[in-house]
Amino acid sequence: MAATYNGTSGRADEGYSSGVSDLNIFYEPGHLAFMLIASVLVLLMIPGVGFFYSGLARRKSALQLILLSMVSVAVIGFQWFFWGYSLAFSRTGSAFLGDLTQFGLMNTLAQPSSSTFIPDILYYLYQGMFAAITPALAIGAVADRGRMLPAIVFIFIWSTVVYDPIAYWTWNPNGWLAKLPAYDFAGGGPVHQSSGFAALAYSIMLGKRTGYSKTQGLPYRPHSVTNVVLGTVFLWVGWFGFNGGSALAMNLRAIMACVVTNLAACCAGLTWLLLDWRLERKWSTIGFCSGAISGLVGITPASGFVAPWAAVVIGVVTATCCNLATKLKYIMGVDDALDIFAVHGVGGAVGNILTGLFGAQSIASLDGTTQPPIGWIDHHWIQLGYQLAGVCSVFAWSFTLSCIILFLMNLIPGLSLRVSASAEEIGIDDAELGEFAYDYVELTRHVADSASGGLSSSSSTHEKNSREVV
Repeated sequence: MAATYNGTSGRADEGYSSGVSDLNIFYEPGHLAFMLIASVLVLLMIPGVGFFYSGLARRKSALQLILLSMVSVAVIGFQWFFWGYSLAFSRTGSAFLGDLTQFGLMNTLAQPSSSTFIPDILYYLYQGMFAAITPALAIGAVADRGRMLPAIVFIFIWSTVVYDPIAYWTWNPNGWLAKLPAYDFAGGGPVHQSSGFAALAYSIMLGKRTGYSKTQGLPYRPHSVTNVVLGTVFLWVGWFGFNGGSALAMNLRAIMACVVTNLAACCAGLTWLLLDWRLERKWSTIGFCSGAISGLVGITPASGFVAPWAAVVIGVVTATCCNLATKLKYIMGVDDALDIFAVHGVGGAVGNILTGLFGAQSIASLDGTTQPPIGWIDHHWIQLGYQLAGVCSVFAWSFTLSCIILFLMNLIPGLSLRVSASAEEIGIDDAELGEFAYDYVELTRHVADSASGGLSSSSSTHEKNSREVV
């Protein structure tokens, strides 16, 4: 049995104020192991995002999306150490943002974090994975036409200006959303809504890809359904750490979060599959994968608050809303290439709203704490208003500031957001990376050039592009 921490509280402290030399006595190894595994599972999700996005993209721009996902880990790994963790989770700060009392991990070691079951340093690691996956989700908006350098710079600035404040509002006890309270167990607002709305802003500021049609998008099919499935598997498995680990201890609440997470994904995948089948009488693998992801997004804010039966409803409703939201880009005339806004922005908003309806005190208390009434199930009617306040504030903050950041970056020499027309034509992987996701892409392009000697230049280009996207 772990000893009760008896040191300084209410300010950042390494933990030695407890007067002991062995700080391990305050923590159960089981809780530490569980949270360490959960951190690794969330890390696994990030290459999953890359594979999912690359499979949906064109072959000649597939590698960029995988690389950007991994670069997000590195950029945020430094940013989170430098000041991100302190801005989001410092013990002191205003209602809107933390301070720099834990800058560079100062006084961040073994003092209990937001949970008495884990120390600051482990909470830093776990939440750092959330901070890394969020811009990785948003940055898929660069597909087929965005430059690498501005995307990398955007990841750092956006996380500091957009993600850290939203995380502070939602999860820091001093944050204004936490004080309402607007409930968000694992990141429907800070992770999914913020990334979805940022992707919408990035898509608008980049402009449409060459050949984009307002009513039909682009006539390109996803180049690798296998990559989409692989990415879905990584994400689905990792989500057990994403939602289950948000209990911040190994207890019944963590187990229930895993149960409802899996159930919502199953129901959402089947719902999207049937919705797509009704249109073309075809069983779509990508439809199932997109549905499963939408269900995982929808259950994220609710996972520590709802019973299994509610997870079924959340999965079905979220998949339906996200499926219909994929048509919004045609109405708005925005080239959201990978439907990030539809799945993450809309899905996160739906999940947050449904948390206000189905959140149950009995589920929230499974971690052994005493919880107040949560949602309409507990006859707590005002909670829906609090949830809507959270949804609207995250939308306004993320979308508006993302547009401002991108607009200003685009004015700076060397940070123009979009590649040239010729680079877009040959593909981002060739123009920006000089590497390819598949060796035969370069061979195919070379053979196509050789075989088209009698064609005009424009005809040759058309033939090459056709071979690349089929």
